[in-house]
Amino acid sequence: MHEANRMKRLPLYLFTIIDQLKEEAKQKGIDIVDLGMGNPDLSTPKHVVDELCRQARDPQNHRYPRPNEPAEIKLKIAIANWYKDRFNVDLDPKTEVLPLIGSKEGVAHLSLAFLNHDDVALVPSPAYPVHFNGVIMAGGVLYNIPMTEENGFRPDLKTVNGNALRMAKLLFLSYPHNPTTSVVDLGFYEEVAHWVKNKDIIIASDLAYSDIVFDGYKAPSLLQVKGVKDKTIEFHTLSKSYSMPGWRIGFAVGSRDILASLAKTKSYIDFGIFRPIQYAAIKALTGSQEIVKKTVAIYKKRRDVFVEGLNSIGWKVNRPKATFYVWSHIPLKYDALTSMEFAELLLNEAGVVVAPGIGFGDHGEGYVRFALVEDEQRLRLAVERLKKVLAMKD
Repeated sequence: MHEANRMKRLPLYLFTIIDQLKEEAKQKGIDIVDLGMGNPDLSTPKHVVDELCRQARDPQNHRYPRPNEPAEIKLKIAIANWYKDRFNVDLDPKTEVLPLIGSKEGVAHLSLAFLNHDDVALVPSPAYPVHFNGVIMAGGVLYNIPMTEENGFRPDLKTVNGNALRMAKLLFLSYPHNPTTSVVDLGFYEEVAHWVKNKDIIIASDLAYSDIVFDGYKAPSLLQVKGVKDKTIEFHTLSKSYSMPGWRIGFAVGSRDILASLAKTKSYIDFGIFRPIQYAAIKALTGSQEIVKKTVAIYKKRRDVFVEGLNSIGWKVNRPKATFYVWSHIPLKYDALTSMEFAELLLNEAGVVVAPGIGFGDHGEGYVRFALVEDEQRLRLAVERLKKVLAMKD
């Protein structure tokens, strides 16, 4: 049996490799501090869990969920109101909001909905893997726009060559950025909107980390730019803001036409979101947002502990303004190693799991990403172990 050719174009999935390495380390008896996958460790708010339990006891909620039934209508309204509160963006709940089985699912299906085999997707690199893997799985043409530390990990759209530009149909953006933690202001989005003004390109904005921000920074929405909604789709998730990663609940907002095509694609593939999860999501979005502030405060403390710790042992890193990641060059002592080789070294010698930069695309090579999804005590332990690796003789 032979897989489709497009599947052969896919790189090995980053976290599948990491899981294999972790399992091998565990079998050797190594205690692991897992900073690899951005898998939030904080508990889902109690009032959200309670609502799930209450709704799950109703047998009517065990049936297939259908679009535009009461649960989904209420969820769409809650999402629209949440966007108004967060970004002062007006959305029509009926046509400009689409609940998703996690935003990753929606991003992947967007490429499936719009890309023909000769259509190009412009994907800044490094990137969250589904931005480029979704393009490949849909059979589209991937065009990477290199991002560097020197340009603040922002794509220079003027560098896109003419042939790619003529065939381009999608442009992916993601700020606050995973994996680099880079942030932008509204002016950046205004420049992007100006660039696409006379082009038939859909802008896909992944806004997963808009709430996980520090030091007074506020993440803008692309939809705050006037006149851009008709060619924009913006993705969000409850995984990070409300510590609901395993629940698989997110949403997309923006152009009614783009959302209609995405909804059409999904209708052939899934039956929607388990109704009790929809009701729980409504509780999260409409309930007290103090839990979000507390979550951000925890991640900020972890950031400070870890960044200060790394700098104190001679591994110089910047203090990110957003996300719960730390993105760093491989230390000079080990720069002859690939990011995957360095990640294996850290796992075997220190028991610390990191995400190698190559997993985020070719332009992530030379870097590693730490996910701050362990408590402060474990982060301090990671720093102590990393100190020993940095002190190892060549």
